[in-house]
Amino acid sequence: MLDRYNAFLYRDKRASGGSGALAGVTVGVKANIAVAGMPFHAGIGAWEDRRADRDAEVVRCLREAGAIITGMLNMEEGALGAKTDNPHFGAVQNPHRDRYSPGGSSGGSGAAVAAALCDIALGTDTMGSVRIPAAHCGVYGFKPATDRVSQDGLISADPALDAIGPLARDLDMLERAARVISDFGEGDVNGRGATLIDHGVDVDPSVQSAFAVALELLAGVAKHRLDHPLSRIRFAGFIGVSKAMAADLADVPVSDHLAKLLTYGPRRSAGDWADDTAILAQTQDTVRKIIGSAGFLLLPTVPNPPFPHKEREPAAQADFTCLANIAGCPAISIPAGWTDDNLPVGLQIIGSPGAEAGLFRIARQLDDTLGAYRDLTQHKGA
Repeated sequence: MLDRYNAFLYRDKRASGGSGALAGVTVGVKANIAVAGMPFHAGIGAWEDRRADRDAEVVRCLREAGAIITGMLNMEEGALGAKTDNPHFGAVQNPHRDRYSPGGSSGGSGAAVAAALCDIALGTDTMGSVRIPAAHCGVYGFKPATDRVSQDGLISADPALDAIGPLARDLDMLERAARVISDFGEGDVNGRGATLIDHGVDVDPSVQSAFAVALELLAGVAKHRLDHPLSRIRFAGFIGVSKAMAADLADVPVSDHLAKLLTYGPRRSAGDWADDTAILAQTQDTVRKIIGSAGFLLLPTVPNPPFPHKEREPAAQADFTCLANIAGCPAISIPAGWTDDNLPVGLQIIGSPGAEAGLFRIARQLDDTLGAYRDLTQHKGA
């Protein structure tokens, strides 16, 4: 184990950077993103000895900006799940509470940033896998719009939903990384924002309390309903991911847990899959229309706070985050508050492609007032 959180699986002791916008900035990379000469296994034990023969496009961009690529980060097996208790590489510990989940599937990325093991971490977000660990680890995470960041060099879960995104300990560093790896639009947010009601998600009181404060700060936020409960929308997205991964991993040995998850998509009847795709298309259209009229969509990131590894992973963790992937929109998760026993919770802002600058402006407005980020290194040694 390279650190006490089991966040890093490999470190390059000879790593160095150059000059540019990210000169001197250290970056850890999720193990499903190619870094030349480093492990490239997507958390799958059968691929443990694989090494990437070249850099992914986003890694190349980071190097050109002067960043120091320090190593590879632990993750969920195959990037499917939101707990990061990997059967081959071990569980990642939440830096805010030992034996607690950091979220997933980019759990190593969230933990490494929160513990100041690197300045920036790259994760991948299929239905929330950057923003969920950002919320659970009390840091900041950005999911670019699907078509505004390259998937070159990525072992994908579902190309229709995937986006490589950064995590950081402040919004300035997050934006610096976002501008380097993605097509970052300078458009502003035109509208006072919206949120969802009657969404059918059971939200923990600590999350609801923190979110209510954010709503008060943005007076006049519009209330909208979707055509389907979020759990049904998330399940339709999961079926698509399961189908895509089952095809890609058909001949690859995986754990019993992942193997079971990969049966859901292929065994779905044609009629049920038609219903799923219709729900996804309708949700994409509705979310884009809401954001187009309101400017942005404000939601909790995860309905529950971090939980112990010994507990079963809550199924609803991606209920809110899946919307940005289904709609193909950019989204930011920021720290929103804390539970009574000092565990972090987050909120997310979903915006329009091309208005990333405006999305960050709203995030800063909320972040400056909420002031919910806590520097872990000031409270306990990393």
